[in-house]
Amino acid sequence: MTTRWRVALLVCVAIAISYLDRQSLPVAVAAIQRDIPLTNTQFGLLNSTFLLAYALAYAGGGVLVDRLGTRRGFLVIMVFWSLACATHGLATSVWMLAGSRFLLGAGEGGGFPAATKVIAEWFPVHERSTAMGIVNAGTAVGAVVAPPAIAAILIYGNWRWIFVACGAVGLVWAGCWLAFATASASAEAATDTPAGKATEGRTGQQPWTNLLTLRPVWGLVSAKFLTDAAWFFYIAWLPKYLYDARGFDVKQVGYYAWVPYFASGIGSLSGGWFSSWLIGRGRSVNVARKLALGLSAAMMPVIIFVTRVPVEWAIVLFSIAFFGQQSWSTLVMIVPTDLFDRRVVASVAGLVGFGGAMGGLVMNLVAGRLLDLGFGYQSVFSVVGTLHVIAFCVILLTIRRIRPLPEDVIRS
Repeated sequence: MTTRWRVALLVCVAIAISYLDRQSLPVAVAAIQRDIPLTNTQFGLLNSTFLLAYALAYAGGGVLVDRLGTRRGFLVIMVFWSLACATHGLATSVWMLAGSRFLLGAGEGGGFPAATKVIAEWFPVHERSTAMGIVNAGTAVGAVVAPPAIAAILIYGNWRWIFVACGAVGLVWAGCWLAFATASASAEAATDTPAGKATEGRTGQQPWTNLLTLRPVWGLVSAKFLTDAAWFFYIAWLPKYLYDARGFDVKQVGYYAWVPYFASGIGSLSGGWFSSWLIGRGRSVNVARKLALGLSAAMMPVIIFVTRVPVEWAIVLFSIAFFGQQSWSTLVMIVPTDLFDRRVVASVAGLVGFGGAMGGLVMNLVAGRLLDLGFGYQSVFSVVGTLHVIAFCVILLTIRRIRPLPEDVIRS
């Protein structure tokens, strides 16, 4: 295995850890509620607190990574969010939980901008969507591991140990990243390779005001706002839906809840591979990305029917939706590398991620309030099932052709 694919796998593990950390609260919520009572509105507020910090840090994290470089930037980000995760174990009130969620979001917000920059630095265009598929599959790995691992900890110990364990895993990764990145840079610094050319902060950073004047940036931000509204609702509320509407206990959640996330991992790999395959067959980047995005979006409305079928079929519908969502996510995250020079790609990815996190923040607040007002899960699923289709239309309207933007357009 070449060095660049080892880099992709290592970054995949980092994303897996981030999803393990953020899933700890939703999966353990039933146990936490025995010590710290939570209404649906308060649960939505906790998720939105995370997403507010995540949104701000996503935008700021992109700039941080562009300036520090991926080696130092990723290290700082991982150490911060791992320590923030561990602080959840000290919480004795909703407000202390909210503070820990805010810190976790502030750390994790830089993860995907860093990952996007790593892919732009290490991989040629025809391999990027496959590499991003591997990285994005980390979301599934972390989410698949979370339900059974957390259930096991709850069987033998207190919920507070969940967050301590997750924080420790992140610190171990940080040590591995430091050792690997330093060794790779030392070995290749004198060669014409990605590690030797650009992992530290020689970026030629463009002001945000320039980036915010570009229609493709606004198209990606808007599309991400819509689709991440659905995604962050799914990952925060799936366990709670199973607890509340299907009468599951923590063992049943541990048994079933990993299945949709496994499907999401297959979606991450499939969407990235399919787009790369189309390019390899002679299709343009524009066609390869948009065709794969359209097929991914077409899967999402199945979630509207999830409350109307037996629980086994509900898991199947969740799995289809999760597959489509993460196929979509892989492709949307790689489009900035198709449009922008790598000197600014993390900043663009940060702005796009900011839009996504804000969509998730709004959806979590709306979902919690609707449920407490008695509207039921069907109303919420009816909304989120349409968002990817709308987002695909936004991309078609704002990005007429996916190809590198001229330098004078970016600087204008």
